[in-house]
Amino acid sequence: MDGADAPQPARSGSGVTACSTSTAQGRMNGGANASNNAAAAMEERFADVCKRKLVLDESTTRQAMQLFKETKIILLSSMSSLGSGSPEEIERSWCACVLYCVSKLGNAGKAKEDRGITLRQILRAFDLKIVDFFKEMPQFCIKVGFILTGLYGSDWEKRLELQELQANLVHLCSLGRHYRRAYQELFLLNDGKPANNSSELNVQQASEYYDFGWLLFLVLRNQASSAVKNLLTSTTELVSVLAVLIIHIPVRLRNFSIEDSSCFAKKSDKGVNLIASLCERYLTSEDELSKALQKTNILIKDILKKKPCSDVSECQQGSLSFIDPEGLTFFKNFLEEDSLKSSLQVLEKEYVNGLDTKGELDARMFANEEDSLLGSGSLSGGALKLPGTKRKYDDVMASPTKSTASRAPMSPPRFCPSPNGNSFCNSKMAPFTPVSTAMTTAKWLRSAISPLPSKPSGELLRFFSACDKDVTDDITCRAAIILGAIFTGSSFGERMCTSLRNTSGMDAIWTEQRKMEALKLYYRVLESMCRAESQILSGSNLTSLLSNERFHRCMIACSAELVLATHKTVTMMFPAVLEKTGITAFDLSKVIESFVRHEDSLPRELKRHLNSLEERLLESMAWEKGSSMYNSLIVARPTLSAEINRLGLLAEPMPSLDAIAVHHDISLGGLPPLPFHKQPDKDEVRSPKRACTERRNVLVDNSFRSPVKDVIKSKFLPPLQSAFARFDISS
Repeated sequence: MDGADAPQPARSGSGVTACSTSTAQGRMNGGANASNNAAAAMEERFADVCKRKLVLDESTTRQAMQLFKETKIILLSSMSSLGSGSPEEIERSWCACVLYCVSKLGNAGKAKEDRGITLRQILRAFDLKIVDFFKEMPQFCIKVGFILTGLYGSDWEKRLELQELQANLVHLCSLGRHYRRAYQELFLLNDGKPANNSSELNVQQASEYYDFGWLLFLVLRNQASSAVKNLLTSTTELVSVLAVLIIHIPVRLRNFSIEDSSCFAKKSDKGVNLIASLCERYLTSEDELSKALQKTNILIKDILKKKPCSDVSECQQGSLSFIDPEGLTFFKNFLEEDSLKSSLQVLEKEYVNGLDTKGELDARMFANEEDSLLGSGSLSGGALKLPGTKRKYDDVMASPTKSTASRAPMSPPRFCPSPNGNSFCNSKMAPFTPVSTAMTTAKWLRSAISPLPSKPSGELLRFFSACDKDVTDDITCRAAIILGAIFTGSSFGERMCTSLRNTSGMDAIWTEQRKMEALKLYYRVLESMCRAESQILSGSNLTSLLSNERFHRCMIACSAELVLATHKTVTMMFPAVLEKTGITAFDLSKVIESFVRHEDSLPRELKRHLNSLEERLLESMAWEKGSSMYNSLIVARPTLSAEINRLGLLAEPMPSLDAIAVHHDISLGGLPPLPFHKQPDKDEVRSPKRACTERRNVLVDNSFRSPVKDVIKSKFLPPLQSAFARFDISS
């Protein structure tokens, strides 16, 4: 036997194995090279957009490239799970998210004019629609959150202001639709006279009036609106613009008759009371509308340099015929053809110059039916829901630098006349829209709550004094501190604080008014609860209820949340009230049902709001780490104590009122000193949400019980997992 022949198969097999290993290694290297090439190509494309399209400064470019390089691996590995578009679309969305983060987080401390790019520029550079951006941005933040924390600190999410931006978007969508509908009802979109001009020119001029009204509103919103942006104030400003248009747009373009009582029901012997009639139509406050109209007139005088007509009788022969001029300001030849064009150019320039360079949207597009996102909605799971019948997202970003002459006019919806030719007069009630719903809710707050006294009623004081110890001072001091913490400049972010320092105090007045509304609502519902409890107990001593700190904070938080929800603020949104009051989501969930039951006049919209909050609280927030539910659970099932403590699930103690007062620099004025809390230590003063590392008695701060029933009844099985399987709350 030839010795050389025996090992041949082994050598052959070894050669095949080596060849296979080499091939696999080659494939791996090839895949890695392909991946590296793809990453390099992406990086090159991103750099090209930064330098060529956006022309970023060196500092912003450096930060953008750093963030992109650190996140591109996540992008490559997550292509299949990011969005439903093509790889190219996903890449563009990712790049837009990177630049938005840099624009918001990487420019702190810079002057406003040096803060770089805006969101509208980013979206235009990457050919993205707003709705796509809002779909992808939450997923981006989830995936790269740890990188953002390392680069920009743990507070990056708050500074990103994504929730505020989305709320502002929703408001602008609603306001744009509201304006289109109102303009369509009030005015024709075609001049209607053959004259020497073509019909196309007549249509264009009529559209310019439409453009003018929206631009006037936007400039007014940017200049006169409080830093605490809210839907109610913006709607009132929009109605003030409609009043200006009614008395200045040529009569031939009106879609109504001023003498028709069904159109303008509020009249006097001097003629139609325009302000009162518009308030009735659009559910605004006469006082607030008059103030908004004054601001609008000041803007016209200061920015457009128009002079009011001194002789009112001379003006009443034209567009002011049959209108009571009291409270109105008429500008002669204000919206004549030549004046209209120049006014449009001035407003356009004023608006572009006033755009917030920290990422504000270009709101001109929201009045354009063909280009804007119609409807309103909220982010749910990272997606923006816009319940409109028409959703056109193409060409959504209008150029902020184009002049009125070169830019296509905003296109309001085609007007379809009613059988009687008068849509405004035939429509007896405003259509059900987000704006009309908000105004209806505000009317309740204005008529049912605002007239109430800001102090406890005589009956409520009797309940306070009937306790084992008179709790009047405790309750009034607590309300002042907690509401002071909620309604302060710091509660509404950096813009509010700056505004409070730099304006004439209008934002401070707005904040104080909202605080008073919440206080009055709190006392009203508390009195109703006390009355009901005393009937059940056949007595007036409600010590166990009225001396419960957590109960009162929950009631105040609920009242404040309803006021904020009514005004639909952009910045102070739920769950902000929880942090300000020092309670948890589980705490608040225990008073919502009782709050609704004891306020019969609560509008349906606010009941729905509380119901949605309750679902959110019980389905998710109450189960988070640090929830007071675990403090209740450990009492109901002591056998779970070890595991709950091991997992660190227990809630921190509520911050003392002293700590909250010091933290928010709240002055109690003439109120008595706090009799029920020790002087806060340094850690407590620094933050009312201070860390609590020591083991604590879970019975402390756990009781929250009605004099008659336990607020919470729970049935739990021994294992911790089974304990979460059933959760029942009853009153």
